[in-house]
Amino acid sequence: MNIQPLASSCRVLFRTLIPAAVLCCSTFGSAQDLKTDARQAISKAAGYYVREVAVHGGYVYYYSPDLKKRHGEGPATATQIWVQPPGTPTVGLALLDAYEATQEPWLLEAATAAAEALIYGQLQSGAWTNSIDFNPRGQTAQYRNGKGKGRNFSTLDDGISQAALQLLMRIDKAHMFRHPAVRDAVQTGLDAMLAAQFDNGAFPQGWDETPVAVTQPIKKASFPEYDWRTEGRIREYWDMYTLNDGAAGTIAQTLLVADRIYGTPSTTAELQPDLRYRKALQRLGEFLILAQLPEPQPAWAQQYSFQMHPIWARRFEPAAVASRESQDVIRTLMKIAAVTEDDRYLKPIPAALQYLQRSLLPDGRLSRYYELQSNRPLYMSRSGKNYSLTYDDRDLPNHYGWKIQSEIAELTAAYTDAVQHRSPTTARISPAEVQQILNDLDDSHRWLSRYDGEPLSGQPKFADGEQYLNSDVFSRNLTKLSEFILSE
Repeated sequence: MNIQPLASSCRVLFRTLIPAAVLCCSTFGSAQDLKTDARQAISKAAGYYVREVAVHGGYVYYYSPDLKKRHGEGPATATQIWVQPPGTPTVGLALLDAYEATQEPWLLEAATAAAEALIYGQLQSGAWTNSIDFNPRGQTAQYRNGKGKGRNFSTLDDGISQAALQLLMRIDKAHMFRHPAVRDAVQTGLDAMLAAQFDNGAFPQGWDETPVAVTQPIKKASFPEYDWRTEGRIREYWDMYTLNDGAAGTIAQTLLVADRIYGTPSTTAELQPDLRYRKALQRLGEFLILAQLPEPQPAWAQQYSFQMHPIWARRFEPAAVASRESQDVIRTLMKIAAVTEDDRYLKPIPAALQYLQRSLLPDGRLSRYYELQSNRPLYMSRSGKNYSLTYDDRDLPNHYGWKIQSEIAELTAAYTDAVQHRSPTTARISPAEVQQILNDLDDSHRWLSRYDGEPLSGQPKFADGEQYLNSDVFSRNLTKLSEFILSE
């Protein structure tokens, strides 16, 4: 399938929406009016991304400067877009931020196009997988629109469905709940997500056909009495209770957005307050309390069995205490406590912070995994496709984050604010940072990145010094400029 005509028609469409002044070359405004300069930069940068980069309104992670190479969680074809952040939802949310700051109608149209691209790839099971293909010959998933074939697995891994829903919900609100396709996609996705929540408040990694949340006994987390190295592995671990890759935080944020938009009286008569999202958020908090392991490791695992024992996921993800997920849970509990005004959700945090503090590595970082009960930092060695557990960190596989940055100081400060019921202070973007963002925009209205060996999502194979477009950088810069415009 040749998408060139489609891409061309997309450019023609948005050229009719984007003001002509945006398309011509111009210099930034005076330094005395930085907000005016920021508005112009938003128009130029977003105009380029919408006209030249989008495919059917959607985006991937990275692009070569000539846009011939596209990369998501692996190389992307000319007809693919990515749902997983920092793909289509990330860019769409930034475009929506820009619209709310500038009130330029074409930015809402562009953000809506991103939402409509997600709607095209919404699965029959109600949510999303990591990518969407507009070429029928490349479709490997079953879409609600009747297109595609293959898997029908809606996933909460890597914040995929959560990000899609967050964009769609905000687009729904921006259109005053009167965009029928968006309204339908939001309700279908939220209903499926709520149906997947277990009785104890946990969520699975995903679901196929219909959610798998069957009734299970509600238990407190505990260490397994069997040999976890060789026993207790569950092949379909994705059906179990999961916190992997920040699931607690992204699910909580999605429920919070849903509660803010749909849980209060609407500005239109069509929608009545829906209290399900606040209840689901509270139930998630209950699970996080239950999932805290006992001493000597009062923190959290990546994945749990229905017996509430830590379990293996992929062959390089052992049953262990997981520091990355533990830090995410601590942040999430504080968020739930603030929203619900219930300090009960804060009670697990002091012991968890003390545990993380005494688990620091000599370099001040945390091991991703700690062995159950012994608390020794736990790693993996690799030979071909085979992995084996090790305590040795000298030759680690380079496809995974085996050590992470400690956030103990930041979390401790946030906890102090939480127990004293103080609103956390949020850093405002400075004029100097705004000016740097403006200066970094090149003559073609792009923020180009240069590869310097840093770890990147999707592990693209860039050469040292190679330039590329990064949807995450574009989105962060656009949102920062938007926040600055709205600041007092």
